[in-house]
Amino acid sequence: MKAIVTRLLLIVTAALGTTSGQTSSSYFTNFVRQVQLPTGVLWDVSVAPAGEALSPLAIDPGGARFELWTVQSDPLTVYLLDTRYVGTYVPMANVIIRTEDPYTYTAIPRTRADRPFQVDIEVSGLRSEAEAPVASKSVKLLRHVQSYGVDGTGTDIDRTQAILYDQKSLVNNAIHRLSYTITSVPSSDLSKVRGEERFSVFSLADYQAPESQLASMFVQIWPVADGTISGISDNEQIRFKAPQLTISLNDLYPDSRTYAQVYKGNVQSGVEGTVVPGSALIIYDAVPHSRELSLDNWDAVIDSDGRWTIELLTVTPFGIDRLDHVSFDVDRTIEMNGTFTTIE
Repeated sequence: MKAIVTRLLLIVTAALGTTSGQTSSSYFTNFVRQVQLPTGVLWDVSVAPAGEALSPLAIDPGGARFELWTVQSDPLTVYLLDTRYVGTYVPMANVIIRTEDPYTYTAIPRTRADRPFQVDIEVSGLRSEAEAPVASKSVKLLRHVQSYGVDGTGTDIDRTQAILYDQKSLVNNAIHRLSYTITSVPSSDLSKVRGEERFSVFSLADYQAPESQLASMFVQIWPVADGTISGISDNEQIRFKAPQLTISLNDLYPDSRTYAQVYKGNVQSGVEGTVVPGSALIIYDAVPHSRELSLDNWDAVIDSDGRWTIELLTVTPFGIDRLDHVSFDVDRTIEMNGTFTTIE
């Protein structure tokens, strides 16, 4: 069969990540691998972040699989982003995953363990004639889940170990929309899930070609952050200098801004207080981070006696979350009692 023109829709770009004030570069290189079926002959071609190119090999009667790969330089990580199978009468499919995070650091979508996401499976080219080959009448959708483990980031995981969570046949040319309220990646604590869900569409095997992947995409799931303020207790009274505080932060979302603020009164929602100097932390990366901060001389932001609250907030694409808070009292008034006498 004559070589065909294969359109390469890549959303992979070199990116500059900033994490807690430090800048580091991580570059991506991209290539497309063509695998001839059923012989298994393969050919790799480097590609730009977007564009189109002529397939390097002619398409055999058994068809060919095109795989889109990107390689991250730091840390060295290899991602299979998408696949396409091309054959004589094989249907076409596309997988799009939508989350509330507009992240574009790589082409891999991501979300948080407590947030919903949506998957669109677009299928076209299915045939309905009675005499049409069986492989042209339906495709198979597989949903795999895989945990990264405690503190895992997905680097160098073996995706053949993923758990097949669900599968179904799709027999209509349509956009099949699937919605999920939370992830199904297994974990003893669902708020601390680290892992991924992968949605793949496969053709059916027939006499010309084996079962082949038509399209695939995965979404990364990151844990919900938590944090504590230690060094001061609820209802503690500050008479002189405020105590040193320790801020402990775990699993900060890869795109987040976290800080401590103080304001007058008991704990309240939606209050814009005064940011405690030294407490602000910005994370812009591909993976979550944990930090511990020490705060000294923070009482400079307390300008009067009375009831005060210090709270720890994190801002993510999903909104603002309070991680911890402490309400305390300040009384720096010096009272003197005495009598005056005179001797005449």
